[in-house]
Amino acid sequence: MKATLHRREVVKKILEKRGDLLVVAGLGSTSWDITAAGDCDLSFPTWGAMGQAAMIGLGLAAAQPRRRVLVVTGDGEMLMGMGALATIGVQQPANLTVVVIDNERYGETGMQPTHTAHGVDLAAVAKACGFKDAREVRKQSELESVTEMIHVSQGPNFAAIKVSDEKPPLVLPPHDGVLLKERFRRALLGSSADVLAEKR
Repeated sequence: MKATLHRREVVKKILEKRGDLLVVAGLGSTSWDITAAGDCDLSFPTWGAMGQAAMIGLGLAAAQPRRRVLVVTGDGEMLMGMGALATIGVQQPANLTVVVIDNERYGETGMQPTHTAHGVDLAAVAKACGFKDAREVRKQSELESVTEMIHVSQGPNFAAIKVSDEKPPLVLPPHDGVLLKERFRRALLGSSADVLAEKR
C-alpha cells in the first residue's frame, strides 16, 4: 500500500507541542524536517553521524532521566544502526521514544530502495528487542497516539511512520557542529553548562 502521509507534515505534527522535549535527529532528511518544523535550541540535528541518532538519544535519556527524549530518524539511518534497538531494549529507558520517518528510500544518495521497501518491519524488530510499545503508522488519525507516546507513555517506545517518497526542499540547520553542541548544552543545562566548560 502506497504511503500517503507527508514527512514535513508528520514531523510538524509530532513537534507542535514539544515544550521542553529533547530532540535528536538523524543524518540528512530528518534533520531538515525538524528544522523546517522550527529550529530550536533543544534540537540536536546530526551531521555525518550515520546510524548514530538512536544511540545519542539513549545516552541523552540516561543522562537526563527526568526529561523526555525523542529521536527522529530515517529508515536508512535506522537500518545502519539496528544494533541500537537491541541496546535500547536491554537498557529500558522509560523517557525515550524513537520515531522513524520511513519513506523506504535512501534519500541522501539517490532515492534507492531501502530494505523496508522489501518487507523489513522495523516496528517488529523494535518489539522483538523489548520496546514497550512498537508500532507502524500509516494514517493521519494515528499521529495523535504517537504524540501521546512521545510525551506520556512509559518507554522505550518506537514508531515507524510510513511516508511518501517525495523530496521536499532543503531547510538546513546550522552547519557548525560546535555551535550545535554548545547551544544544545546551554539550552539543556543553563548556567551550569558554562561552569562545566570552564572545568574542561
